[in-house]
Amino acid sequence: MKDEQSHDRQEVPISERSRYILDGATGEAFDVARAVEELRKIAEDPGKPIEERLEAYEDIIDSEVGDTAMVRARNIEREMGLRQIYLKFEGGNPTGTQKDRIAFAQAMDALRRGYDAITVATCGNYGAAVALACSLAGLRCLIYIPDSFHTNRIEEMTGMGAEILRVSGSYENAVECSRQRAREEEIYDANPGGDNVVLQLRAYGQIAQEIYDDLRDAPLVVAVPVSNGTTLTGIYKGFLSLYRRGKTSRMPRIVAGSSYKKNPIIQAFLKNAASCDDLNPQKIRETAVNEPLINWHSVDGEYALEAIRSTNGWASNATDKNMLTFTKLIRDKEGLQVLPASTAGLIALIEQHRQEPLSNDRYVVVLTGRKS
Repeated sequence: MKDEQSHDRQEVPISERSRYILDGATGEAFDVARAVEELRKIAEDPGKPIEERLEAYEDIIDSEVGDTAMVRARNIEREMGLRQIYLKFEGGNPTGTQKDRIAFAQAMDALRRGYDAITVATCGNYGAAVALACSLAGLRCLIYIPDSFHTNRIEEMTGMGAEILRVSGSYENAVECSRQRAREEEIYDANPGGDNVVLQLRAYGQIAQEIYDDLRDAPLVVAVPVSNGTTLTGIYKGFLSLYRRGKTSRMPRIVAGSSYKKNPIIQAFLKNAASCDDLNPQKIRETAVNEPLINWHSVDGEYALEAIRSTNGWASNATDKNMLTFTKLIRDKEGLQVLPASTAGLIALIEQHRQEPLSNDRYVVVLTGRKS
């Protein structure tokens, strides 16, 4: 599975790479390399035994990925009249979003299985996460981005050694181009909805484990922003595992929020549709606010829809204006700088509370990304 041209790849010095490890939008550098330099040298060295490389890379994951902070939002509680709201802030991951969890898990899997390259289609955050994960594992990284999408993370990706390939058409077309490259050249396919979905769901399931570790039981509600539905489904499956093993006394109600009329999961729930049908792509417009959420086809939509319904959860739309308002609320009241799209789950929770007051219990809101 070795790529004969891999030795021709222009190496980016680690001192340069580390400066490009940025947050979920444009923010400050997070110098992972300084803390894990010796581990990186082992993990990326093809001359080292694979066991040593895997052990070093696992240590990097343990040190830098996941175990994100969860804080009680007392000021928002007072503002909204709902007690015990907890914010699970995924912005603590190295590139600033929850995507680091699946990026590093798949880089570890690729390394273990003998691949020397990973490919993925992305509109921004996932590409940054995969680029970092590859750079620390010594793997080539091929990122496909639709021409119609604009992201301020391309410089970051290229700074970590990723090769950017622009393709015409939609995000789904970029995914197909990436998958075709993976098939033709025996490259690891890290795209959503592929053969690695179980691995991706397990990685996101760690969020449920971390929530349990903090609360010692399941909250009444876990509210999550959704796009493809993979993060929400992984969290649901994580709690399902905990419940089946007798660790929690209940399953949380799973709640989803996404961009207004631009996500199949939300629309299917609101219309009480039997399945998560595709939307008309011509009616979906990307903005700087909604970009991480919009989709005409949600890869894991059916799983996400089942998670919401089976737990007696709910789903709702969020306008760009509302997401910006809640971004300011979280910043002013709790001091967290979050991507506006990250607030869609909180909006879904609060809107339900305004319509029908929720009981005193514990509520967890997953904030999927940070912004400086």
